[in-house]
Amino acid sequence: MNDTEISEAQTRKTFIDKALEQAGWGPVVPFKPGARYGHGSVEEYPTSKGPADYILFHQEKALACVEGKRLRVGPQNVLQQAKRYARGFNDGTFSFGEYRLPFVYSTNGQVIWFQDLRDPLNLSRQVAAFHTPQALMSMLSTDESAARTWLKTNPVDDKHLWPFQIEAIEATEQAILDRKRHMLLAMATGTGKTFTIVNLIYRLMRSGFARRILFLVDRRALAAQAVATMGSFEAEPGLKFDKCYEVYSQKIRKEDLDEDLKFDIKQLPPEYLTNPQSKHSYVYVSTIQRMRINLFGDEGMFRTSSWDQDDDSDAAKLDIPIHAFDVIIADECHRGYTAQEESKWREVLMHFDGIKIGLTATPAAHTTAFFKEIVSRYDYERAVREGFLVDYDAIAIQSDITINGVFLEEGEEVGYLNTRTGQLSFETLEDERELPAPTTEIDWSAPDRNRKIVQEVKRYLLEQEKQFGHFPKTLIFAQNDISHISHCDRLVEILRDEFGRGDDFVQKITGDSSVDRPLQRIREFRNRQNPGIVVTVDMLSTGVDVPRIEDIVFLRPVKSRILFEQMMGRGTRRCPEIHKTHFTVFDCFNGTLLE
Repeated sequence: MNDTEISEAQTRKTFIDKALEQAGWGPVVPFKPGARYGHGSVEEYPTSKGPADYILFHQEKALACVEGKRLRVGPQNVLQQAKRYARGFNDGTFSFGEYRLPFVYSTNGQVIWFQDLRDPLNLSRQVAAFHTPQALMSMLSTDESAARTWLKTNPVDDKHLWPFQIEAIEATEQAILDRKRHMLLAMATGTGKTFTIVNLIYRLMRSGFARRILFLVDRRALAAQAVATMGSFEAEPGLKFDKCYEVYSQKIRKEDLDEDLKFDIKQLPPEYLTNPQSKHSYVYVSTIQRMRINLFGDEGMFRTSSWDQDDDSDAAKLDIPIHAFDVIIADECHRGYTAQEESKWREVLMHFDGIKIGLTATPAAHTTAFFKEIVSRYDYERAVREGFLVDYDAIAIQSDITINGVFLEEGEEVGYLNTRTGQLSFETLEDERELPAPTTEIDWSAPDRNRKIVQEVKRYLLEQEKQFGHFPKTLIFAQNDISHISHCDRLVEILRDEFGRGDDFVQKITGDSSVDRPLQRIREFRNRQNPGIVVTVDMLSTGVDVPRIEDIVFLRPVKSRILFEQMMGRGTRRCPEIHKTHFTVFDCFNGTLLE
């Protein structure tokens, strides 16, 4: 017999009882006439509308009704039955319109639906687990009407915000006031998503709408950027945000932040996650990778760079309840480039019951499907039109390499790589050959082709240096940074040789363990003259703010629209200090990348 064939009674004993006990609603006991219940789950509790499967008690208060069904029954519509029992419950002290219980659940042992009955406008929703008794008591003590009134009567302070940022905050707040629990903000890269959302976070906490907010990012560089923004944001006259509310983050080195930022970096005590209290009011900045480990253990790890994994070596699985955060903000939530990555994002977000706000520059179908509605959109074209971002010029480098592969001619020298030892052997082709793109710079390399591309790009960069009066900061996207066969390393070697300006002038910044303190290297790229050229794969493809970048070179084929737009976004920011009016994109695939 499979699980879908077992009876409702078996489902309750096998799945539902255990789920209730795990959430703190044990013991599960049968109803006894005349008995008084202080805490736990009481089965077959009589009401005037029939017996309820479970009534949940805490501190001698009946808080919720649970209706259980067998696995093959979808529980969403079963909430109506639980609500019927909530109307017919006669042994409680609560009264919310026609209901005598504040909360109801329905479940088939695997899927759980929940509804807050205190307001007729509250919508039912799916939750990952039963709320703990402390969570329901906290809901009861929260004066949501006062928070709503504050948001309605206190307009957004426009002193430091652009009009489109105010639009985004107001649209998000209106969606929350309309009881939406999933929403998406689409703002072009470089238009201040982080600053906008920090303003929103302050307002949600100041109003009392949220006590605990989780700020999820997918790169440690974005975590450092968010922490820096909160440390510099003047939330109230004379008070930075971190002086109004506690700000915690995972491990971030002070040297990874700008030198002039005076900010006390604090790590979140684990008990704040495992035992959230109403008295706790804070923002926690974490990478999605670390939170997955906290929720699901080592099996939840993303298989990303060794740098990410090493920095999460102190992370451990924790028993985090679904009410740990009132609001979850997912920055750059487009990150689900693959089905597996998307699934891992969803699992983390779906664990928590809080309001979910997505931030992205490149909304995709899977992102919109999860967050349900784009409440505010400010795209790149509009930002350029209104003067908040700069446009780009495109230059096609004729390399005979296209997105689909390369055609090599007779007599051309090709390097073949031993992926185990890194040994490079050369062969002169006796006949013409076409090689597919996925093998480029992995199974084979064309050193002459790489050098010719670098020489052509160098010619343009030196012309720009002469025209601008300074060397233009340049970001080069390489094919890979795999040990022994690193395309990044080969390009760095060629670039240093061609430019002759020392090792510091050309640097690799990737997640590879060979790169010392990559966040500090990014900060140096942003704030110092050197490096003038940085070679990366995808570490700098999202969320890294270096306004001085004036040239982006694609030596990596990119077939994901989302990733491509994020990589392009590294050059879109204005930089008045250097009178930046545009940036230049080099398509080293015969122009096929920008088609």
